[in-house]
Amino acid sequence: MPETEITDQAELKAELELLRSAATEAGRIAMGYFRQSPEVWFKGGNSPVSEADYAADSYLRDTLMAARPGYGWLSEETADNPDRLGARRTFVVDPIDGTRGFVEGRTAWCVSVAVVENGRSLAGVLECPAREETYWAVAGGGAFLNDAPIRVREMGERVRMAGPKPMIDRMPEEWQGRLDREAYIPSLAYRLAMIASGALDATFVKPNAHDWDIAAAELILAEAGGKLLDSHGGLPAFAGREIVHGALMAGSGALLDVMAGVLAGQDG
Repeated sequence: MPETEITDQAELKAELELLRSAATEAGRIAMGYFRQSPEVWFKGGNSPVSEADYAADSYLRDTLMAARPGYGWLSEETADNPDRLGARRTFVVDPIDGTRGFVEGRTAWCVSVAVVENGRSLAGVLECPAREETYWAVAGGGAFLNDAPIRVREMGERVRMAGPKPMIDRMPEEWQGRLDREAYIPSLAYRLAMIASGALDATFVKPNAHDWDIAAAELILAEAGGKLLDSHGGLPAFAGREIVHGALMAGSGALLDVMAGVLAGQDG
């Protein structure tokens, strides 16, 4: 997938401002349902969706598509339309990433919105209103939390890692004594943002993450000096025909090489 050339920073800033404004309001809408016992349904047997997800999704779709009617739309809570494949750019949206935690009253959830072109995110926002946090980035412009620059942590002797226990258990024995395992984080996007801000060092991601889970967070992490990679060391591409990903790893520096060995062993 070719890298997108950013030639108009003013255009990129306008994309970011649109995303930030829409995500802020979607977060406000979601907060109106938070810890208010919203109605919840289950899709695919075990995946919850709440009335807050639908309300935020409806607002985002109406607002963003009205502002950019020629763009494609890809959202967890909207039926996918293949017409989006003909669009130059696509909004990739998860109205509430971490719905299970949201309905349980946990605060680690966020509204995730990104603009994607040629498989890469140009701008991305994670609005996390229950924690009063907004993460954002534009391609080539750095990553920010509440307007303060963020950067991945320089790895020390102790390594803070999150993700599925079976995957972490496969880290080499010499690393096991260095690991501080983070408790369950319902939102994958928020988990990646924690690496971008230095609150975590790394995470594994089990197969079946979708574009809407990671499109915004991947850009934020990359602009903070980290990487989200597949089992072959490649960058995930977004808004194409395939929107589901295999096992992934996120972190920075030499730790990624160690994690790549774990994923390679899993593939084998």
